[in-house]
Amino acid sequence: MTMRLRSFRRSEDGSGTIEFVLFLPFFLALFLSTFELGMLMTRQVMLDRGVDMAVRQVRLGAIEPLTHDTLKEAICGNAEIIPACMRQLKIEMRRVDPRGWTDIPRAADCVDRFNPAEPVTSFDIGTSNELMVLRVCALFDPYFPTSGLASQVARQNGGAYALVSTTAFVIEPKS
Repeated sequence: MTMRLRSFRRSEDGSGTIEFVLFLPFFLALFLSTFELGMLMTRQVMLDRGVDMAVRQVRLGAIEPLTHDTLKEAICGNAEIIPACMRQLKIEMRRVDPRGWTDIPRAADCVDRFNPAEPVTSFDIGTSNELMVLRVCALFDPYFPTSGLASQVARQNGGAYALVSTTAFVIEPKS
């Protein structure tokens, strides 16, 4: 009996398993966080691209008639990676006086998933040579909500995180 106990104590079989079990959660969290951060950054870049392309069309007067829905369609058409874009996007467009500057509210107004019938907040079309500020908020569900980076990101309603894109532009005069 004591001989078996000694051989068991000296045996190194399975010693690699201990290191594997200790480091596996760290590497899994690292992998999942890397994937989540990559998707978050890709979605932010595509949202910015969609907003920039749509604003170019607005500045040049290419979107006729310019309404909340037509601008939202233009943004969603240029940002193809946003899932359910028309339902997840909320747009604010405000006229700003450059000589009497007043800041827009710091917190972006995002879609309320619990109240989908919520009205448009502020959408002012503006006229030629006016400075406009456009802010777009899109909600995204994380792929791995309870692990790594996704568990640390600030969440909106329904467990989604918000990506916000803001731009300022001047509407070109019509010839």
